[in-house]
Amino acid sequence: MEQVKANNKEYYVIDFAHVLKSVWHRMWVIAIVSVLSAAIAFSFAAFVITPTYSSSIMLYVNNSSFTVGDLGFSISSSEISAAQSLVKTYTVLLKNRTTLEKIINATEVPYTWEELYDMIEAASVNETEIMEVTVTTEDPYEAATIANGIAKILPQRVSEIVEGSSMEVVDSAIPINKKVAPNITQYTAIGFILGALFSLIFLVILALLDNTIHDEEYILNNIMSFEEQQRAQEAIEIIKQSPLYVEVIPDFNLKDIENSIKRSIRMYE
Repeated sequence: MEQVKANNKEYYVIDFAHVLKSVWHRMWVIAIVSVLSAAIAFSFAAFVITPTYSSSIMLYVNNSSFTVGDLGFSISSSEISAAQSLVKTYTVLLKNRTTLEKIINATEVPYTWEELYDMIEAASVNETEIMEVTVTTEDPYEAATIANGIAKILPQRVSEIVEGSSMEVVDSAIPINKKVAPNITQYTAIGFILGALFSLIFLVILALLDNTIHDEEYILNNIMSFEEQQRAQEAIEIIKQSPLYVEVIPDFNLKDIENSIKRSIRMYE
């Protein structure tokens, strides 16, 4: 990036060709940084982050009408929104403090109800009356235990609170040893991309801040900034005042150089 003065105004000119050339010549930096970032991300995901496991149960919600307190509701099973409404209602019942404390007591897991709250997710399956509850913990057997505890406690809580309703267990939970997080491949890919992106940005900034003259075309094409022209003129004056002599000798050999030196000595002595 060059500072150019014209009409008493300062402008900044970006030489995109120089930026691209500079980045291209340093592609090895991007490659090395990307690989190192991917290796760091892989190591972090594989050895630092504690893996988590999930286990799920499925419950059938059997209710065409129900009452909560003094309010009565009627939901047709043919309506698309029926399952979603039921699941939302039963999810609230599942994730309230009283229900979660009953689940903790039944399963004897070492969590508070707030911690257990964050481990549970519930949703309807394909907008049907099947409700899927998923528990995610650091132990696959513990996740299955909690999920089966929910299958035991939640139907009781629903029948106590929502009149005329019932829930049946469609599928119980089993331990699944396949971890759901972290995704090592995803972490590695993100690390690689971030490494490449940040190194590219660094190289672009480095090229923009580079005001040095790299080749003769830069001078011959008269694309120097005002400050660079001043420095070049000062260099010319210094060279003129210096005892330096330049001679072009095409197709020279050592004897030609020796003769040129001797001739210059005789000429300027």
